[in-house]
Amino acid sequence: MNTKRNPSFQWGLQILCCFLVLACADKKPSQSHLLGLLGVADSERQTRTPETLGTSANLSLGSSPYLVGAGIYDITGPAAEVGMMGFAESDQKTEGIYMRLWSRAYIIGDASKRVVFVSADLGMVFQSIKQAVSKKIALDSQLSPYYNEANVLLSATHTHSGPGGYSHYFLYNATTMGFIKENFDVIVDGIYRSIKLAHQNLTPGRIYINQGDLTDASFQRSLPAYNKNPQSERNFYSSNVDTKMTVLKLVAADGRELGMINWFALHPTSIGPTNKLIGGDHKGLSSYWFEKSKNTNYSSSSGFVAAFAQSNAGDVSPNLWGPADGVNDYARQNIIATRQFNKAQSLYNSATNQLSGSVDFKHSYVNFSNLYVSSAGTTTCPAGMGASFSAGSVEDNAVSVDFFDEGTTVDSLDWNSNAQGAFLSSFLGGFVGIVAPTSTTEAYKQCHAEKPVLLPTGVASFDGNPWTPQIIPLQIIKIGNLAILGTPAEVSTMAGRRLRNLVEYVLENDYTVVAGLSNSYTSYITTREEYSSQQYEGASTQFGPNTLLGYEQEFGKLANALKNQSSITPGPTPADLTNFQATFQTGVVFDDIPWFKSFGDVFTQPSGSYNSGSTVTAVFWGAHPKNNLLTGSSFVDVERLNGSTWSVVARDYDPSTTYKWQRDGIAYSKITTTWNTTSFPSGTYRIRHRGHWKSGWTGAISPYQGVTNQFVVQ
Repeated sequence: MNTKRNPSFQWGLQILCCFLVLACADKKPSQSHLLGLLGVADSERQTRTPETLGTSANLSLGSSPYLVGAGIYDITGPAAEVGMMGFAESDQKTEGIYMRLWSRAYIIGDASKRVVFVSADLGMVFQSIKQAVSKKIALDSQLSPYYNEANVLLSATHTHSGPGGYSHYFLYNATTMGFIKENFDVIVDGIYRSIKLAHQNLTPGRIYINQGDLTDASFQRSLPAYNKNPQSERNFYSSNVDTKMTVLKLVAADGRELGMINWFALHPTSIGPTNKLIGGDHKGLSSYWFEKSKNTNYSSSSGFVAAFAQSNAGDVSPNLWGPADGVNDYARQNIIATRQFNKAQSLYNSATNQLSGSVDFKHSYVNFSNLYVSSAGTTTCPAGMGASFSAGSVEDNAVSVDFFDEGTTVDSLDWNSNAQGAFLSSFLGGFVGIVAPTSTTEAYKQCHAEKPVLLPTGVASFDGNPWTPQIIPLQIIKIGNLAILGTPAEVSTMAGRRLRNLVEYVLENDYTVVAGLSNSYTSYITTREEYSSQQYEGASTQFGPNTLLGYEQEFGKLANALKNQSSITPGPTPADLTNFQATFQTGVVFDDIPWFKSFGDVFTQPSGSYNSGSTVTAVFWGAHPKNNLLTGSSFVDVERLNGSTWSVVARDYDPSTTYKWQRDGIAYSKITTTWNTTSFPSGTYRIRHRGHWKSGWTGAISPYQGVTNQFVVQ
């Protein structure tokens, strides 16, 4: 979550020494010694409850090492009047669509086990989403024998241009005026349907892997924090951000190309907080380009699926030209998307190394509010957001907040209870009756060390529910010699490196990636050293200075269980807060149009002709898009005349179009559509708009359509 900036590790002297020995002497400590540092006792490894998973009786691997399937489904939420998720700007509400959002699902299995990886065009995957998707899978007789919460990993790309309100925790719904059921439902259903499509598309196949460096798409946005990491550790890496892209190429046994997944650490903040159109930012655009290069048909139940997934991007920005300014955002997004697309395509085309080995997974819930971390000799803390959380990240957008600057610690002169109270009054101004405690116990304050807690989210509550989750899921899915770490937070560059190094050391595998923002959301993970400087990322590291050490300890347990084929305790089950949600936002009351007009009538017709490369604009009398999200369909079609018939050449999910909703008066809606003609052939075209309107008399919702005059592009 980014109010201005986003980023995240910390690992204790003993573990640091271990890896410095590795780096300098190329001599590894024994596995038992390293696991001892992580607090894993031999007796504990042997007494855990096993995961269960059905095996397939219907599909044969043949001579292929894996079963492989991919699926994609629309998860675009309400395109009007819903607060957007990411920048925490209450004035940033949806007003249309630049590109639709998608859930991209992949299933990979061997003869006995399967795993699911989903990359969704969302700001975050909240715990509410994972819980609801798991429930839908459990009720599906086709899916439930094979998939459950333990082997399904849901990861967000972290676009900051999608609608919010789909968490069950108050903090993440604060700027959306509560829970937005329409958005929650379309996300859950879309992810579930993408998984079901991937299951239906399963076929014997192979997976190729390739890696390469992309050095001109990102920069380290939190240098004061990063530079607090030990010099000897920083010297071990050629860059202060992770430049490595990891690409998987999924190919059926009959040679069909099924899909691509890549992980690259980069914040999707090219499009800034002045934007109000839904879209996937540079990662969503890169996915679209890759899929179109493989002739993906988004209306088909099968086809090539390309995910540009998120990794340890907590302190990594794409804004090489300065903060997003609302003027050049889309042009800069296109540049960053092009660089990612080109690198991914090159690595995909040259991939020759095959993944080999078994498919496996481990999953557990951990209460991070009081986790004992053996290497630190103390516990993590009940969650809290620091004063610098309010400052955000000036490197990623031009928002300015006056309460606190980055780097505010408990010793800072501008930290005091009066300033904290002023912030809380502003933050909670729209929520009558909700009060956050301004005073906490001395032990709580001491636990957070350098962090002056601005929002004590772990002890604050709303209707008896905490503001942020305390019990969180950790997960490793293994595909042969690749391990994917499902991490429920935004992970800083160095924190991600330490997690990868640890798991790779334990598993002795060839490839490890951090899948950030997975299965739940707990803001950031930074190193202990980064935490001490209390930049935005450290202030957003919720569970205190030992957060990363706790993650290392628990991921070490999961990795050890995978290594030794031992079971692991599932941990405490987090509460399902479905029935405790509130919204402070009204729905659509009714739609209206002026006298002598009909829904779909054209208010502004396009010109009769355009030169190629021009932008065509048309305005319609329409209705509120919340009436029907048109999931799997489109609010805007561009149609080309072929002989005597019209064919669709672009829809609202194509970046050549925009669909913009605007309220006119009390209940009128004007719909502005644009289409960029660049790369389209000469010909005769027209624009169609469709939607649904709500009657103020009966509440009935009815469809409508409107079509412009035809025009020529030459």
